[in-house]
Amino acid sequence: MSGALNRRGFLRVTAVAGGGFLIGLEASVKAGAYHFQPHPLILLEASGRVRLLAKNPDMGQGVKTSLPMLIAEEMDLELSQVHIEQAGADPRLGPQGAGGSRSVGSSFEPLRQAGATARAMLLTAASQRMQVPQAELRTERGEVIHEASGRRLRYGELAAAAALLPMPPADSVKPKARSEWRLLGRRQTQVDAEAFTRGSPLFCLDHQRPGQVYAMVEKAPEFGMAPLKTNVEEIRRLPGIVDAFVIDGTVDALRRHHNYLTGYCPGVAVVGRNSWAVIQARRRLKVEWARGAHAQERSEDWPAKAEALLAAPGAQVWRQDGDAPAALRGAAQVLEASYALPVLAHMTMEPMSCLAEPLPDGGLRLLTPSQFPQDIPQVLDRVLGIPAHKVQVHIPRLGGGFGRRYENDFVLEAAVIAQRLQRPVKLFYSREDDTRHDYYRPFAWYRLSAGLDAKGRISAWKEHRVEHSLRSSQTPKEAAFQFPARLLDHYLVEATVLESGLPEGPYRAPGANQRAFAVESFVDELAHAAGQDPLAFRLNLLGEDRELQRPDFSTARMKAVLRLAAEQSGWGQALRQDPGVRRARGIAGYFSYRGYAAHVVEVEISQRGELRVLSVTSAVDAGPIINRSGAEAQVHSCVIDALSSTLYQRITLQDGAVVEGSFDDVPHLRITEVPTRIDVHFIERDIAPSGLGEPPLPPVPPALCNAIFAACGKRIRSLPVRLHDLSWS
Repeated sequence: MSGALNRRGFLRVTAVAGGGFLIGLEASVKAGAYHFQPHPLILLEASGRVRLLAKNPDMGQGVKTSLPMLIAEEMDLELSQVHIEQAGADPRLGPQGAGGSRSVGSSFEPLRQAGATARAMLLTAASQRMQVPQAELRTERGEVIHEASGRRLRYGELAAAAALLPMPPADSVKPKARSEWRLLGRRQTQVDAEAFTRGSPLFCLDHQRPGQVYAMVEKAPEFGMAPLKTNVEEIRRLPGIVDAFVIDGTVDALRRHHNYLTGYCPGVAVVGRNSWAVIQARRRLKVEWARGAHAQERSEDWPAKAEALLAAPGAQVWRQDGDAPAALRGAAQVLEASYALPVLAHMTMEPMSCLAEPLPDGGLRLLTPSQFPQDIPQVLDRVLGIPAHKVQVHIPRLGGGFGRRYENDFVLEAAVIAQRLQRPVKLFYSREDDTRHDYYRPFAWYRLSAGLDAKGRISAWKEHRVEHSLRSSQTPKEAAFQFPARLLDHYLVEATVLESGLPEGPYRAPGANQRAFAVESFVDELAHAAGQDPLAFRLNLLGEDRELQRPDFSTARMKAVLRLAAEQSGWGQALRQDPGVRRARGIAGYFSYRGYAAHVVEVEISQRGELRVLSVTSAVDAGPIINRSGAEAQVHSCVIDALSSTLYQRITLQDGAVVEGSFDDVPHLRITEVPTRIDVHFIERDIAPSGLGEPPLPPVPPALCNAIFAACGKRIRSLPVRLHDLSWS
């Protein structure tokens, strides 16, 4: 075989396959040997080294491990046999976002198909080399094996021949059946685990570039305000400072056009040779700010405004089945309750950061922990006029995301500073910056009314919600189909907007993380009012097994997770009660982001109102499990995250500015407060998987609060729990 590949040969082995992925058979020459690259994420070297790229950002959900596992399974490779690297933003790779629990589900078929295609071509190459029918060959651990003769060929020995084969027709290659899986479904250690223990530079803040400077941006305490007067001339003269200047910002920066921010907020940039010089100089920065339309906004005023809107006519109707008001009037028993959820900040472990480096052609090279790196070139083109094709985006490990890094405001700020200085700039936020300039989970109020018939069944449901004005967390289309919609003949959902200047954005399990608390708590109230067991009441409400369509919802799958959580937790069995302490269980389940989850939370409450969460039993149906260790970790993460926010967290406004700054203001669960037992049980199905980073979270708050009610008789209708007296006598 010659050491070069001519143009005709290259074109002959290049093709496009389905699933939104460009699969190019690129044969590259290195040290005189061909490498086999049947897909941009797969590279088999002649040495036998297999390199797999993880295409989506990993912010703790484990996709840097699970996505390459899909390829490795189909290629019959152990994970220990491959070298996994993080891909950069690349339009050839299809969707690269990390949000909505879509990373694994959207890649499940395309990546398995890519791996199966690579394996099929290696089998063809081996068949030709051994001069035996392909049907007599099998693969195992990176080798092609001919059982009859005992001959074996390592994949590396077949790389050159496979690189010159034509692409097999897409319909001729079938991924394995689930019963044939050897790797998927097993426990795998995260590929970055060893690097974590060594303190290797995985995160943006760890990286350096020659000539790099550091930058912070002072932004107004009130959102959207512009600087009128500053002492930047004085700041520029301070030791270690390179520059200080006003960032003008853009109009309407806090809003989004489709998936893209329309701009970035005004502020004052401080740039220095090291981070300490920048922090010290910023403390001496003085800024006089213009006042905006929401300068007097206070969170303490929101409840009264929300109550007034809930009582006012003219709400927007999102769904109307039958005649709920008339059915309520005719019900044997009517219950009404209001639920309030606070604003929450994301509080990612790693504050926002971005390393921006100007390129000679006028473009930018970015290293940034963005949840949607594929959007960044278009954002910079739209807002700053930098052509998208001149923007390179590299993806480090993300130190948490939860929806905060869905927005790329910090990337725009870094790009503006790098353009001005024409040198690499590492922008970083302080913890207080991160908390006070977030895109927050919005506040929400729900007023729920339901009628019960003489047999204790729900005969009518009315729901009125008051939502944030800047960017509504849900659309009528989405809300119109959520549980218990389509299960009741008389069902009404209304919504009203409450004006606010608070920037709003997606927060882990957007929409569901709010509505589940209200709905599942109210269902529990209805069960107690009807004198029924809360589990039995839910199962009766779900009714017979049905597969509702558009959007899909399976009553059978929802009932299955409720039953499994109840069974594994000992639901219905008496708990030990000691003097001065009450113990009880609460249950809740919810369907969101294509996953079904239910939890039973067990608590104990002392007579003085001291609460301990003893255990959480979780049941989840999200399709097949890819990495069992990672899947369990995601459920644990949802439980602990939800317990933290439910028990302790809220963001408040005073004169248009966020009051809270760091973890002392926004507490998280201490290790001594984590339940001693979080049991996770999966129901696996032979379907495409949904994600696990979000569906288990929404049912946790109502399950906890339902357990609190069962223990001390006090119904929690507003969060956080710490604001309530749980004492009993």
